[in-house]
Amino acid sequence: MRIAGAPISWGVCEVPGWGFQLSPDRVLKEMVEVGITATEFGPDGFLPDDPKAKAAKLAEFGLKAVGGFVPVVLHDPDHDPVPEVDKQLDAFVEAGAEVLVLAANSGQDGYDSRPVLDETGWNTMFKNLDRLADLARSRGITPSLHPHVGTMVETHDDVLKVLNGSSMPLCLDTGHLLIGGTDPVEIANDWADRVAHVHTKDVNLELAKKVQSGELTYQQAVLQGIYVPLGQGDVDFKTIVGKLNDVNFAGWYVMEQDTILPTEPSDEGPLKAIRESIEYLKSLA
Repeated sequence: MRIAGAPISWGVCEVPGWGFQLSPDRVLKEMVEVGITATEFGPDGFLPDDPKAKAAKLAEFGLKAVGGFVPVVLHDPDHDPVPEVDKQLDAFVEAGAEVLVLAANSGQDGYDSRPVLDETGWNTMFKNLDRLADLARSRGITPSLHPHVGTMVETHDDVLKVLNGSSMPLCLDTGHLLIGGTDPVEIANDWADRVAHVHTKDVNLELAKKVQSGELTYQQAVLQGIYVPLGQGDVDFKTIVGKLNDVNFAGWYVMEQDTILPTEPSDEGPLKAIRESIEYLKSLA
């Protein structure tokens, strides 16, 4: 089992006003302290923009680059996502990263609302997904799409449309799938051969239902503790890992639990939950 980190578990996020943003030095240092040896890049601006400088920053802490989360508009017929993704892949190649984690950006700020797609929008997305999958592979990078609350691929129907309408592999994010109304065990059972990457989140199902009903926004739910240490929520990780083992999954399990920090922690902050989650995940291996 290959376990990696992600800066969002330390509250580092691309959403404006998300919360206090820790410095790269603190986040990367603490990753090493809990035994993490590889990480996703985090949002634009967290690490240096220059590909060589980005790779050098990770190497300074002895961390391997896994890849990164890249939200991009895929459904607009008047927008070509290939140039911006191709530019992002420069850093992936330079740093020796393996996985491109795409998200179907709604075109709006944040993850609390999204437009409704028509047939043209869906067909445009399917074509762009196939184009971007081919682009990533041509540069030696494994592509994946991340179903995500507040993006154009959020609900159970959205996820199945993408799996049936495109060739794009999946980033199985256990939290966003469950919050969006999809049982991640179902995906692991029925589509394990399409899973290229895993984001591990455990979820408080009662808070997830409040997001589904509109009682809470996604950001409010994160603040209220929708994500809990792995093994302490309502995601059946034992079954998911078993199903992926059945198809010899050899990708990354990324500790990627969205966190909002009101201020800079004076204590260990999110480290306690991250440490507990890593220990639980290792126990499943």
